[in-house]
Amino acid sequence: MPASALAAASRLASPAPEDRLFAEVRAHVAALPQSGIVEVKNYGAGREGLIPLWVGEGDIATPAFICEAAAQALHGGQTFYTWQRGLPDLRGAIARYMAGLYNIPVDPERFFVTGSGMQSIHIAFTMTLAAGDEIIIPTPAWPNAAAAAEKIGAKPVYVPFTSGPAGFSLDIERLAAAITPRTRTIFINTPANPTGFVASHDDLRAVLALARKHGLWIVADEIYGRFYYGDEARAPSFHDIMDADDHILFVQTFSKNWAMTGWRIGWLEAPPALGQIVENLVQYSTSGVAAFMQRGAIAALEQGEPFVAEQIARARHGCDLVADPLIATGKVDLVKPHGAFYLFLSIPGHDDVRRLALQLIDEANVGLAPGTAFGPGGERYLRLCYARGEAQLKEATARLVAWLDRQPAP
Repeated sequence: MPASALAAASRLASPAPEDRLFAEVRAHVAALPQSGIVEVKNYGAGREGLIPLWVGEGDIATPAFICEAAAQALHGGQTFYTWQRGLPDLRGAIARYMAGLYNIPVDPERFFVTGSGMQSIHIAFTMTLAAGDEIIIPTPAWPNAAAAAEKIGAKPVYVPFTSGPAGFSLDIERLAAAITPRTRTIFINTPANPTGFVASHDDLRAVLALARKHGLWIVADEIYGRFYYGDEARAPSFHDIMDADDHILFVQTFSKNWAMTGWRIGWLEAPPALGQIVENLVQYSTSGVAAFMQRGAIAALEQGEPFVAEQIARARHGCDLVADPLIATGKVDLVKPHGAFYLFLSIPGHDDVRRLALQLIDEANVGLAPGTAFGPGGERYLRLCYARGEAQLKEATARLVAWLDRQPAP
């Protein structure tokens, strides 16, 4: 074979440098999926006049009293390393807030400041899961939780919600059947993103009974607990039914209640006996949250109740503004949610929801998230975030209704 041919064959046989790099990354990390929400957001970014209802945040900037507290601390020189567990003042403020809301003892040692609710989930999973372990996740679900488990090398085991005239519900028998010798943790998000499901106290008791029977951890994501459309000030919680020695870790965030999504600050609630472990995991990841940001968080907790009440009322109104006209078209399958701030809807005759989400950007100039981004059970659905102002929601709804009117009957 000529030398030139040998050289060409050698080049074909040798993988490109980027392929070699990819092959040397841990397989379970390389296999992490691209966010289906981000894909649609990127597709619609920059469209003039587009109304973005695809991500889980509102359109109100962080209130001035929170920003001013952070700025004052920043300009006052609070720019050094800080407490790994969080400023004592903030941990105390969290404890008082939780005690008032959930009627639990004020114990700052239960609370640990984190760099977002997402970091709280990572810490909780790092504490309770190892490679090869299984975690049960009711689905459709916020995709980041499953990805956080996969990042560790654990396996998400999806248990589909039941869907009916009253909305989504948790199938306890199906959840029990999913438990295997490898199961270590159950992840429960209530009120739930994206479905709006809210666990009843009976649901929570049933989950807790399974965890006790099988010696499992529960990681409870109750970040939408204030966005509840029942008669009480908040949704049912594991706090209402648990014993002090139950194996439950709670993840929380400042993002939703106080419009602080970009701040990346949250907290983890865990038994005080685990405090040094949590502190170590903070130290070896982010080494704590900036002190000036924590000062803003204190202001949120101590001065923010009127703002939170306004947020909840706005969400209730926003749900009605969008859901009622869509339901009235007769072309949408939709049950009003019991909590959180999302509609999870399907449009009969449009089963490829990824394609549909892109189509709605092109033809209605409204951005929704495809249900495929939320795992098994989401394949027929779109998620719409209604934590927006009245004018935007009315316009988005008008566009969607007009688009639906143009569609042939399925």
